[in-house]
Amino acid sequence: MKPEHLSSAIRRLRPTAQYSFQECDYSTIKWDVLEGDEPTQAEIDAAIELVKQEEAQAESAAAAKKAEAEAKLAALGLTSDDLKALGLGGN
Repeated sequence: MKPEHLSSAIRRLRPTAQYSFQECDYSTIKWDVLEGDEPTQAEIDAAIELVKQEEAQAESAAAAKKAEAEAKLAALGLTSDDLKALGLGGN
């Protein structure tokens, strides 16, 4: 698990909480400011899975958008390298 997954999961469950943790370990979460009860490890684990799914969906959507753009360029007889050579390409 990445630290940003744990942070995103906590923000999803307790948006106003202030906390710290070490090595992505639930047992090390120190709650500095928390409204309500501490989320359980099961709740955090479920939220992490949602975060990962959303991340995968965003990556998939970005890949599809890139493929669509490349297909449009190909229809014009261009490549992304051609756009870069013209100073119009992003990366």
